[in-house]
This record gives sequence, C-alpha cells and structure tokens, in this order.
Amino acid sequence: MRNGHTKALNFDIHGRVRIRVDAKAPSATQLHTMLACFATDTEGPADIIVDDQPEPMPDAGLLEHELAYTENSARFQADRVQIVRDSEQWRIHGAGELLTSVVPVLDSAMVAQGAAMFHAATMAYKGHAIALPAAGGTGKTSTAAKLMRREGWSFMGDDWAFLAEDGMQLGYAKPMFIKPHHRAIYPHLFEGVRKPLVPSGLSQSVGRLTTLVHPYVIRYPRLADFSRRWSPEHRMVDASSAFPGRKVTTSAPLAAAVYIERFEGSRSRLVERSKDWMVDRMIGNFHIEMAGFSQRVVTGLAATSVVPWREHFAAKGVVLSKALDGRPCHLLQVPSAYSADEASDDIVRYLEELLPSVLDEQS
Repeated sequence: MRNGHTKALNFDIHGRVRIRVDAKAPSATQLHTMLACFATDTEGPADIIVDDQPEPMPDAGLLEHELAYTENSARFQADRVQIVRDSEQWRIHGAGELLTSVVPVLDSAMVAQGAAMFHAATMAYKGHAIALPAAGGTGKTSTAAKLMRREGWSFMGDDWAFLAEDGMQLGYAKPMFIKPHHRAIYPHLFEGVRKPLVPSGLSQSVGRLTTLVHPYVIRYPRLADFSRRWSPEHRMVDASSAFPGRKVTTSAPLAAAVYIERFEGSRSRLVERSKDWMVDRMIGNFHIEMAGFSQRVVTGLAATSVVPWREHFAAKGVVLSKALDGRPCHLLQVPSAYSADEASDDIVRYLEELLPSVLDEQS
C-alpha cells in the first residue's frame, strides 16, 4: 500500500462502510465525483482503500492469461487492477479509473454490514421510502422528475441505493445522466450554452458505442474524464441542479418495492409478487446493470475463491429478504413501445393508486 501520501479523499457510506482514496491516484477525480454525496472531512479506519500501488503476490496462481491470484487477492492482468481482501478490509489498486472495481467491492462490504446495494430509482413519499428497481432505459429518470413535481415526494437516487436488513432504504444521490430524450421532462437543464447532445434518434447508437469502448477508455483516466465530460450521449448533473430548491432524503423506512419492466404487451399492468421473487429480481438486476468490468470483478473473485459465489449471493439474499419482510412487492409492466415520457406517466399513475392503501396498512 501507499505510505508516503498523507492526503486522501474520505467517504462515509451511511455510517457502515468507509472508503479512503489516495488523492494522487489516477482514479481520485472520478471517485470524488461519483461518491461526492458521501464525502466527509472526518478521517478514520477505512474498510476500502483505493490507490495505484499494487501489492506483491508471491507464488500467485494463474488462470490462463487473465488472472493472477492468491488466497486473498486477485489481479486482473489486462486491466492492471488488483483487489485484496484482508480480513475486514478491502484494498483496490489500479492505474486507471476504478469506479467499476469499487462498486462490486462496496456491495460486498455493505452486505457484511447488513445492507445490500441495488439498482433502482429511489424516492421518499411522506417519510416513507419507495424502491423502483428497473433496468436501464425503463423510464426511471423521467419518473423521478414527475414525482418531484408532486407534493410530499423527495429524491433519494435514480440509479443505485442500499436496503438495510432492518427495512431502512439508504439513498445514493450520485450525479444523474441526462440524455436527449429527457429534454421535455428536464427543460431547465437544456437552457443556455451547454454541451451539445446528439439527436434522440442517435442516442442508442452512441450509447452502444460508448459501452463497447468503455472497458478500454477507463484504463486511461485523463481520456476517460474528457470522454465523460464531453460525450454527446449525456450531461452529468447533480440532484440540486435537476431539482432546484428540493431536498434529498438520505434514509427512510421502506414502504413498498415495485419492480418496473418493459414488456411486449399493449397496456401497463400491476401484479403482486412475493418477497422471494423481489429478492431474486433485485440481485439479478443489480448484477446485469453493473458495467462489464464490474461483472468481471465478481466473476474473477468467485473463480479464485476470494469471494465464492455462494458467499456473495447467499449473504446478499439474506439481507434483502430481511429488508423486504412484511413489505408489499409488485411487478409493474409497461409496454416496450412507450416512450420514456409515456412510460413514466403510467408509472406515476400506478404509484399514486397503490401508495395510499399501502401507507394506510402500515400506519
């Protein structure tokens, strides 16, 4: 580990996991941006340490040409990333941007502290949290904007969040990615002189290209930072810009979980589901919505037994099962032919019909 640098960026994830990032590491700029809502000036023992100084791995095993590993560490050769699990501490070393390495490690570290990471739009309504897990492109960001125009709603996050086993939803208000098709719902974010975006019709093509080059670009932090800031695919804004004058809720007791998916039907429909069904969907959706390298991290740590599959998924399932116990779970299916604007209209309508009865039962 790096011992010569005293400056560090510190992040406190809901009082459960602390991350320390070497301020001179190539990944510091990206992590400062993406973890800004958890930034703290308080220093303390770190559960996750991030820097660019790899550790020796004497007599490491080799998995073809892709992985080198020991009992407690794995090095991803082509990506120049090393992950070490040392008792209760994780250390991530790499010369590129490391958010895609941090996310699966943060998930594992939070599970050990009784909270699980999931992919969703998360909102609070009159002091109660609502989880809206969904795949990308389902209409989460548009739904958040429409709910924030209504009384009683506050924002928690539009991409990632955590559920604690005691039923508390813990927000993650990271920067939002605003795309061309969001112009109608977030018009104030397109006013004045701003970075140009591609026409909506080309957005998917540019997005696919971005996905293809992403694993290579993040190896070069300066190029990655330039690409992220100037990509014509999206604009990156924080919650205070997206919802001026509105507060962000950091935690609230979960009232309901509604999984949203697109389907080939002609009309939206809401179906009640079991707790176990929701747990499986939350775990699967989080995994598939992670970046490609994040998925490789989970697979690599499992293949080398640093974090075996059964340990990773079983422990996360237990946390989510406890969190969802006694709370209503639903599947909301929205036609795939709907635009994001049309989809979010239906999502808001169903939520407004569902929530009064849910809150009455819990009061």
